[in-house]
Amino acid sequence: EGSYTVRVTSVEGCLSPLSDPVNVTVNALPAAPSITASGPLTFCAGGSVTLTSSSGSSYLWSTGATTQSINITTSGNYTVRVTNAEGCLSPLSDPVNVTVNALPAAPSITASGPVSFCVGGSVTLSSSSGSSYLWSTGATTQSINVTASGNYTVRITDAAGCQSPLSAPTGVTVNPLPVVDAGNDVSIANGTSTTLNGTVAGTGPDRKSV
Repeated sequence: EGSYTVRVTSVEGCLSPLSDPVNVTVNALPAAPSITASGPLTFCAGGSVTLTSSSGSSYLWSTGATTQSINITTSGNYTVRVTNAEGCLSPLSDPVNVTVNALPAAPSITASGPVSFCVGGSVTLSSSSGSSYLWSTGATTQSINVTASGNYTVRITDAAGCQSPLSAPTGVTVNPLPVVDAGNDVSIANGTSTTLNGTVAGTGPDRKSV
């Protein structure tokens, strides 16, 4: 930095007058920028965090982005440089590490027995392993006891706190008990016989002689 002049000597040995001065200014580099995160730097797939650089005239992120803020959805180390009003480029910022945890796979459901049974019966449905559970019934245990017809699903949460997609549904059918009607009351003489016309609801007549 300073003011610079020059003289030249011709081939005949004559010295020129002094040149007009040239002023040289060396601008200081801007300080390395800092990065601020909008939220946690560790989150589950499907989430995001916004990283924002401290102020500058322009920006250059390690991703190639040139905005002051960037939205991050993938794991990695992120840095930024800023340029000041004089066009000087800063040193690289300290890196910010973002960790995006994968979601656990959708769980499977195992039944303890047949999923079609009569009223009064039950079946236990069990989820594959997770850190916590959420069934379509609202239950939060690994296994549930089912006594009603319906489609049952479950989600699990892993140790990182990430929730799985919904499991495939398991259908349970609870069949009603048959209703039997033996017919009208009858009177018969001792030693004689008659035929009772009994019916089972929904299945047609079932005849039995007594």
